[in-house]
Amino acid sequence: MKLKEQSDEDRPREKLMQHGPSVLSPAELLAILVGSGSQGESAVELMQRILADHDGSLRELGRMNIHELMAYKGIGEAKAISIIAASELAKRRMVEEAREKRFIKSGMDIFQLMSAKIGDIDHEESYAIYMRQDCSIIGHPYLVGRGGINETSVDVRIILREALQRGATTLAITHNHPSGSLKPSMADDQLTDRLNRACKLMQLRLLDHIIITDTNYYSYKEQGKI
Repeated sequence: MKLKEQSDEDRPREKLMQHGPSVLSPAELLAILVGSGSQGESAVELMQRILADHDGSLRELGRMNIHELMAYKGIGEAKAISIIAASELAKRRMVEEAREKRFIKSGMDIFQLMSAKIGDIDHEESYAIYMRQDCSIIGHPYLVGRGGINETSVDVRIILREALQRGATTLAITHNHPSGSLKPSMADDQLTDRLNRACKLMQLRLLDHIIITDTNYYSYKEQGKI
């Protein structure tokens, strides 16, 4: 059933025009993107079905690839691409909004800055965040390591070199755990210790090391380990 064939009260485009986007459900907003459903199923019902398979989570929907989406009856290549593009735009907006906060004062600030970027990816990535003395951010977070599902290799020398090039006096590092576990590994502990000692030698301050999952974070500083 196409959107134009639905009753006025069930047509999300008209509903948005009359009342604004905030009154629409996630399924209704997604229905506007895909445009039509399948035989015997409206676009809204189609998106309700897909969301129901993922506990209603837009984050889980955003993790789906094009082939997983196209496995649903009523979702072709064009619709799958539209959903993926919308999910990516949502992530990028979150990153932009986080970057508008130009000061890092807590582990939560780092989590908000980085969670949209690395919180739900399927491999580990490590970033350094460089700051001035007042903890204002210098430039964009710097990728210092990319690895597999369980670990990644990070070179302390690269982190320090970039700090000197940016004129930073303070830095923090963060990486994700695709497993969803917030428990630091032995390698995480060793990296934190090496970097902390190296920063002290270079008269730099290691503000924190944050481990990120898709919903939470672990802070070495908050745990008294820095």
